Amino acid sequence: MSTKIEELPRTSLFARGRVAFRHFRWRRPFWAGLFVLIGGLPIAYFPYAHLTFGQLTIRMATTAGAGSLVIGVLLVVLGLTIWFQPHVRIFAGVAAILLALVSLVVSNFGGFLVGFLCGMVGGAMSIAWMPGDARPAAARDAAAADREPPAHVRGTGSALEAFEGTAPERGKVPGKGNEGAE
Repeated sequence: MSTKIEELPRTSLFARGRVAFRHFRWRRPFWAGLFVLIGGLPIAYFPYAHLTFGQLTIRMATTAGAGSLVIGVLLVVLGLTIWFQPHVRIFAGVAAILLALVSLVVSNFGGFLVGFLCGMVGGAMSIAWMPGDARPAAARDAAAADREPPAHVRGTGSALEAFEGTAPERGKVPGKGNEGAE
């Protein structure tokens, strides 16, 4: 009788956390939410900022400071909504784009264009994101070999994946059949 016990390999807490974060990122429009969240920060910050250069204090308080704060906080909340509730990503993306557009007028040109651009890009990415296919790669490849390429490819992969060499043949005249190839 042997007392040899095979021990499972142990992974560090950091490695498990990194893998968990990777799976979190893959299942939702992570970068869209990050851009929207980052876009809200300068919009909310700049109207209340007191910049000091030596003895010179620059204050950017405006009458629209409350509006800037509301827009910035809403963009941060929309960014978190895109992360934690990906099924409302289209609504959150449209709302982020509208708030970023309103921030141009209300909040120092949208946080000096930094918040505006981040909000617009994040909102557009949120609208464009589609959830990926949950099947394992081997099952996807086996199913893809048996059927025609899909009309559209779901997921965050390449949009050109569905074309698989469907370029027209050289020398053929469209609508003429094979006669125009000569």
